[in-house]
Amino acid sequence: MTLKRDIELIYEIGCMRFVQRTWKRFLNADFQNVSEHTLRVIWISLILAKRENADINKIIKMALVHDISESRTGDVDYLSRQFCNRLDEKAIQEILQETSLEDFKKIWEEYEKRETIEAKIVKDADNLDANFELKEQEVNGINVGKQWEKNREEKVFPRLFTNSAKEIWRAVQNSNPHDWHLNANNRFSSGDWKDKK
Repeated sequence: MTLKRDIELIYEIGCMRFVQRTWKRFLNADFQNVSEHTLRVIWISLILAKRENADINKIIKMALVHDISESRTGDVDYLSRQFCNRLDEKAIQEILQETSLEDFKKIWEEYEKRETIEAKIVKDADNLDANFELKEQEVNGINVGKQWEKNREEKVFPRLFTNSAKEIWRAVQNSNPHDWHLNANNRFSSGDWKDKK
């Protein structure tokens, strides 16, 4: 491991904010990038880990590394996958080679095998993040998610590993992406605009 490679790794991770998820062409220009996707996958994974009593430390590492190969390969959506061959293993090897985090390759390999509860949770979080994003797009008037709903229900939902992920999947369908601030303490509910009786 070398300090030079660690610094290069940090710069490469920083560039992931410029790697667009290819769903963007189906939805709109404001669709999340790979860094934004990764951040929410980490948080979803943490919630699932608590609910499923899994190893939080491993979950954080796995969620952090689950898509970093896309720094080299780019994101590949459900259409693109029919026409390209990604070299994820080669990408992850080169990204982490000679860095202080070279051992994260083993965590990535564990994620790819989907045999441990932690790998299953992170994959569930990866799939759930798409549902959150589609719901956010729907509120913004982009309804292609509604057209995908039947396919996602038939093809993605059965691939969820944990009961917690299935429960969240169902709850997201009837959720409002704006509830977090509408139901929070705000000027209407507890501030200077609240009705004083």
